This record gives sequence, C-alpha cells and structure tokens, in this order.
Amino acid sequence: MTIERAPDAANRTVSPRQGRFVSSLLLVLVYLTVLNLFVEYWDRIVIDSFTISVVTAALITVLFKATLAIEHRISGYFKARPGAGAKVLRFFAVWGLLISSKFVILEVVDIVFGEHVDLGGFLPFILLAVSLLVAELIITRTHQALA
Repeated sequence: MTIERAPDAANRTVSPRQGRFVSSLLLVLVYLTVLNLFVEYWDRIVIDSFTISVVTAALITVLFKATLAIEHRISGYFKARPGAGAKVLRFFAVWGLLISSKFVILEVVDIVFGEHVDLGGFLPFILLAVSLLVAELIITRTHQALA
C-alpha cells in the first residue's frame, strides 16, 4: 500500500478562478468585520442578526463590484473621446455614478432586508462605505507588501 502525499504548498499554482474566489471571500469577510463594528459601536446602523449581516456584507460587496465595473466602462468610454470636454464629462459622469450608486445600494438593501437592516440613511452609509473601502485598501496594500 502506498501513501500519496499532498503536493508541497510551494509547488501549487492558483487558477484565476480560485484567486477571484479567495479575493471575493476575503473582501466579504473584511466588509463583514467593518459592518459589524459599525453595528456594535454606532446606534444609527442596525442589523438584526449576524446571519443577516453576513448576507448584507456579501450583497454590498457585489453591489460595490458592479458599481466599479460600471465606473470603468463609463471612464473608458470618455477616455476614448478626444478633447477637454470629454474629460469634464468623464469627471461628472463618474462622480454622478459614485453618488447615485449609494442611493441605489441603500434602496436594494432596504428591498432585500426591509426592517431587518437599517444603514442609517445616506450620510451614515457614506461613512460606512468609505470605511469599507479604506479597510479594503489596507488589506490590499498589506497583501501586496508581503509579495
């Protein structure tokens, strides 16, 4: 009888799908942590249960990624256009998307969870969103620094 050994961790390769999965999972966990810190320390943001906060973090992750994808498409569209007018339109279009997307995210969360989740309205959600993105940036920079 032969015993097969698991391949050495240094010899393993990660497929692009595996990389995206791990990256997305890590992002949801970071968002979950930040979201629950807000729930614990600020009474304006309320989530009824941990289970709902997990799903909320996943939903916000998907909506942020969708917003980012749309922002890249809009930005690319205006970058391909010549002239200063295109730069100005790009600036306003991207900022308009980034601001309006927060209202959309708040509405989607309200539709999905109803009274079980209260993200405190627009300004508290902006603070939460900035905190989520800063936490994501810290994790990303730390990961890159370790390479």
